[in-house]
Amino acid sequence: MTAPYRFAGRTAVLTGAASGIGEQIAYGLARRGSHVVLVDRDATGLTAVADRVRADHPALVVETIVADLAERAAVSAVADQVLASHPALGLLVNNAGIALGGRFDQVTIDEFETVMNVNFRAPMLLTHALLPALKAAPGSHLVNVSSLFGLIAPYGQSAYSASKFALRGLSGVLRAELAENDIGVTTVHPGGIRTSIAASALVGSGVPASEFEPNRRLFDALLTFPPSKAAEQILRAVARRKARLLIASSAKLPDMLARLAPVGHTRIMQVLTAAMTSRSRPSAAPAPTPPAAPAPSAAPAPSAVPVPEADR
Repeated sequence: MTAPYRFAGRTAVLTGAASGIGEQIAYGLARRGSHVVLVDRDATGLTAVADRVRADHPALVVETIVADLAERAAVSAVADQVLASHPALGLLVNNAGIALGGRFDQVTIDEFETVMNVNFRAPMLLTHALLPALKAAPGSHLVNVSSLFGLIAPYGQSAYSASKFALRGLSGVLRAELAENDIGVTTVHPGGIRTSIAASALVGSGVPASEFEPNRRLFDALLTFPPSKAAEQILRAVARRKARLLIASSAKLPDMLARLAPVGHTRIMQVLTAAMTSRSRPSAAPAPTPPAAPAPSAAPAPSAVPVPEADR
């Protein structure tokens, strides 16, 4: 499959569209002439994004669907609504996701399953349901936003890594299977993208506050890559039918480390993160500093490497 993806005049379905990378992808799709179906659980944010797209691109069709993709019935309802209006689709971007910090023994099964439901089950169900519409549009494309933690499996990120590894695996299989239907598949592994996932991250109910509080400063140091730039890289990868996209050095360097040390990289990353967390703690007598921007309201435990990007 060598022909580039054509955006103009086609309809794209995008989840996690109310903020972060998803919001910027929505704007990028509109600039390229795509009609869009935007999905998110944040009704207010979703409306704001849709209104901006409509104001800047009045000729495009912009639809919104408010849904919590953690619920299986909600995912099915989204698919039904899309198919009712769009029997043929050019692009599906599975971008929505949530994070959960804490060791495996610090999170409940319900907490673990919630992450799996949003990050893996929802894209799997939505892709399966919308596959006939993608097959009906020659040269269509699928994007699954995995993570750096779909490449490495750090201490303290069992649920998040499991969900993103699963999405990576499914994407690889689909790329092989759907090539005969002229459907391209791109798997995206973002690194430290400055989005809202830190603020909305869940914390395992067994994680004491004393463990995750020091990680707040570490998030500010790690989440630096602009979501607008990440979105442009994703859309360029779609245009080129690229199979795999790593965004930012914070994804590329750990990926290289994992390739060089398939077993030992986990311990190396744990040591590096512990050192960074230690440096992020204030000293006993800190020097006066200018007021800092408010830190996220919740973050994974310092024993868990922070989630580096926001899917939303």
